[in-house]
Amino acid sequence: MSSPLVAVELTGWIDPEAVYLGLHGDDGNSFWLDAGPAASAGWSWVGSGDVAVDDERIRAVDVTQSPVDGWSAGPFRGGWVGWIGYEEGAARAGAPIAAASAPPPQWLRVDRFVAFDHAERRAWAVAGGSEADLYAAQVAAVAADFPPPPAPSPVSARARHAPDEYAALIERCRDSIREGDAYQLCLTTRFDVAATIDPVEAFRRLRAATPAHHGGVVCIGDTALVSASPERFLEVGAGIVRTRPIKGTRPRGADAAADAALAAELRASEKERAENVMIVDLMRNDLSRVCEAGTVGVDALLAIESYPAVHQLVSTVSGRLVTGTTVGGLLDAAFPAGSMTGAPKLSAMGILHVLESGPRGVFAGCFGWIGEDGALDLAMVIRSIVVRPGGAYVGAGGGITWRSDAAAEVAEVGIKAHGPLAAIGAGLPPGW
Repeated sequence: MSSPLVAVELTGWIDPEAVYLGLHGDDGNSFWLDAGPAASAGWSWVGSGDVAVDDERIRAVDVTQSPVDGWSAGPFRGGWVGWIGYEEGAARAGAPIAAASAPPPQWLRVDRFVAFDHAERRAWAVAGGSEADLYAAQVAAVAADFPPPPAPSPVSARARHAPDEYAALIERCRDSIREGDAYQLCLTTRFDVAATIDPVEAFRRLRAATPAHHGGVVCIGDTALVSASPERFLEVGAGIVRTRPIKGTRPRGADAAADAALAAELRASEKERAENVMIVDLMRNDLSRVCEAGTVGVDALLAIESYPAVHQLVSTVSGRLVTGTTVGGLLDAAFPAGSMTGAPKLSAMGILHVLESGPRGVFAGCFGWIGEDGALDLAMVIRSIVVRPGGAYVGAGGGITWRSDAAAEVAEVGIKAHGPLAAIGAGLPPGW
């Protein structure tokens, strides 16, 4: 049996990037969950672990446990880091999938990590028992600076759908909406690259170009997830669950006036506001399945959040979980996220299975950490790169409603896919 984890506070601040590159970047199974290169709030987590082989153990964790007393090193007190692909959740929900293409959940059982509190500029080395002091010394000895990653070699990206094919699929979505089979559908496509990709270098480039509060690189076996996700899917602490769906996107402007105009246009868009509210209602319904009656509410509605490449329309829904709710129960109620399916959820997933003509894989799933004590923080796998032997893929899409304009939706996919593709040296295929 492994020793209980011990947190040793470091004597000064050290950059999470330096710790990851200096201690864990060459580990086969490692992670860097990132709050951003200039973050002034939130937490980053850097470490390594062993591949977890029992997903059911993770699903059985009670997410309504009381917080651990006397622990100052952040909400993650040891557990698992990894991801769940879209098809895993779709299958559990009863939606059709291409079973052979469904990647299983991948998790690392974490045995040592460094916790970084960006608001307080404090950091802790966490490891088992007597190993904690040695690990803290290794962290403290890490070099402060590393050269920037080299520019990526140019590669070509192949789109699953040409722009005109995607536009035609949008019209088929509108047909389904007109027939009453759905009222919103998150239609996605995929861009594949055949090349050898270094996931750590790719993440460093992606992080520099499009920083986000839930970015990260997670390497498990021969697969790596590289993400600059701006969307928190589920956060649980002290029995409270929160979700922050994103629906509504605009590019950043070339100057301050243009940028403000684009944000104002997003805020005023009837289509984008309706799309966001639809998903808020869906998430309220999902959380009500595992929350105490009368506790599910909307904490923020239609807020604008701005990132280097885009403005986003974001809402926040929360509730108090029913005592004894497990990780599996919460995921069965809420995953896949409504922002990546549409509504009604099961009908939307069935329609999208036919229209998209291929698996989403890890894209549109979720990633992050799950604590043994029931706390968790999972982000959506969007604005992400999935790196596999000999290649990588980037997924992108958007919510389709009756009032969707096909040209605008095609352009939005290009905006979302551009950053991740650029980080691996690929441009958008013609028309995107």
